[in-house]
Amino acid sequence: MAKLKQIETFVSVATRGSLTAAARAESVAPAIIGRRLDALEQRLGVKLLVRTTRRITLTHEGSAFLEDCQRLLADFANAEASVSAGGVKASGHLRITAPAGFGRRHVAPLVPRFREQHSDVSISLNLSDRVVDLAGEGFDCAVRVGDMPDSSLVSVRLADNRRLCVATPAYLKRHGTPLHPSDLARFDCLALSSDASQTRGWAFTVPKGEGTELVYLKPGGPLDCSDGQVLHDWCLAGYGIAWRSTWEVEAEIAAGSLVALLEDFAAPANGIYALFPHAKHLPLRVRLWIDFLKHHYGQPGFWRAQ
Repeated sequence: MAKLKQIETFVSVATRGSLTAAARAESVAPAIIGRRLDALEQRLGVKLLVRTTRRITLTHEGSAFLEDCQRLLADFANAEASVSAGGVKASGHLRITAPAGFGRRHVAPLVPRFREQHSDVSISLNLSDRVVDLAGEGFDCAVRVGDMPDSSLVSVRLADNRRLCVATPAYLKRHGTPLHPSDLARFDCLALSSDASQTRGWAFTVPKGEGTELVYLKPGGPLDCSDGQVLHDWCLAGYGIAWRSTWEVEAEIAAGSLVALLEDFAAPANGIYALFPHAKHLPLRVRLWIDFLKHHYGQPGFWRAQ
């Protein structure tokens, strides 16, 4: 515990700018603070602070050590909070963003439930299909679906997401069932409009030689729309075959109102991710929110029940 107290004292002095301020915060004499710093520097064998009567300056080694110490203390506080009902409580304002369709169905219902567990946290939820600049617009966390591009953001994979062709039993009874992706040319396919984001088309894994390859098809039909929810509704109404995410249709498949097609040719799963600007000094409310999502999305029956 003496080592931890030395680290806490070092962080307090470095962030407050003086031994006197750090001593006042702990209600101890400045000499005690000074002795702790001396013991820490002697144990490490390196100078962390340059102390004069007027100011305290971090050395190069001290600046690097400060970041590590702040992260260590934050992790320690979070660890205590996770196992102690009387420990540190999450607080503050949590700003979350998510895609509109996914967010309405699988993020928004969880927000009030999260706050029931953490009453000192207030929450703003932004639902938008545009790619939000987290750091620039002041968001703590984004939930996104699909392959993550290279970026400075830190990502945590929350769950797998697959895309499947689906149709109602009534549609299949009238028109038959496709057995191969190439058969889709003979069916009414409900596709996103050309000005929507799904530019490459529907993805399938098909045999090639001794292995497989990923191919993209752009099946057509008498109806298309730029809104995925409309395509979903049209599919449920029996107007054709749609290519939708499992997060959107798994409940209907489980209920029997939709039938999954061409599952042997399904493309590899992409992911559902939580993204945040940086890993250092992650606020407890953000960490708990990510753990909350991961717990619920990991439940076998979660997607079938939504």
